[in-house]
Amino acid sequence: MKLAFLVVLGFLVGTAAYAQQGSSDASESDPDHAVKVADDILWHLELDDIAEVGTFRYTGLPRSAKAGPLILYAYSYIPKALDRTRKAPLIVLIHGGVHSNNMTGGPANAATIVRELLEQGYVVVAPDYRGSTGYGPAYERAIDYGGKENDDILEARNWMLERYSFLDPSRVGLVGWSHGGMIALFNIFLHPDAYACAYAGEPVADLLERRKYLKSLPQTIAESAGEAAAKDDDEYRRRSPVTFASKLQKPLLVHGNTSDETVHVVEVEHLVAALQAAGRQFDYKIYQAAPGGHHFNRIDTKLARDSRQEIYAFLRKYLKPAAPRENKP
Repeated sequence: MKLAFLVVLGFLVGTAAYAQQGSSDASESDPDHAVKVADDILWHLELDDIAEVGTFRYTGLPRSAKAGPLILYAYSYIPKALDRTRKAPLIVLIHGGVHSNNMTGGPANAATIVRELLEQGYVVVAPDYRGSTGYGPAYERAIDYGGKENDDILEARNWMLERYSFLDPSRVGLVGWSHGGMIALFNIFLHPDAYACAYAGEPVADLLERRKYLKSLPQTIAESAGEAAAKDDDEYRRRSPVTFASKLQKPLLVHGNTSDETVHVVEVEHLVAALQAAGRQFDYKIYQAAPGGHHFNRIDTKLARDSRQEIYAFLRKYLKPAAPRENKP
């Protein structure tokens, strides 16, 4: 009963606040917004025992030359046991999906992963970059797949560092799966001075290869850059992390899975080959038909937990989180 009451209350308050923003897309019948507001309550129910859960708005690059800066949305999670007298590392957690958002549950299992990161002493920021759902159709239509969404992630990182003086700018890591892995790759390739390391799980990496098996990809490119771009091979290359593999300067861990039907392992193999051809140093592992397919190491099996421990060991090596203090009531 308490949970149901909180969800309904959150929906009513959230819908009213959303409408007051003056957006022409505000609608009490927007199902994505209803789900988003309900899930915001769940974030608190899931993590309030160990974290300060917050949301914030920040600005990103304009959608077009004639528009002003785009207002963006993000979540912040700060361990309650964090010693703020010491510098702390930051994890930028990037949700997957083309049109999706930072949700507690579902296949991405984000609440579990955020909790695991918090328990290790990390502060976490999770941006709902342009194109994410739950903020109205205009925000969803602002998608820039492989483009300005990458800058949205960088600006969320910058906002956190400007806001919280206890964060260490030299210890910022990227974590993302699938489309989130693609954005993590772009950020570590193109902004090496901003990050200490990155993890990319089953990342979208080669859009020319992806176009062969994902029939909806041209429509996504058209939404992002126009109908002509959807027919331009060079546009797919510009929006593919594999094109920029030679720019890698910082530690990178990549995971793939041969039974992944969402991001075929050939994309990961192309990324690995490009990094090797460029003489870059990195770590990777291709799992052989791991149960769970695309989400094999985000579910709750022993293999998934062991794989996440590989990720966390990689992050600890470069981000060096301090063990958080005991959280006393």
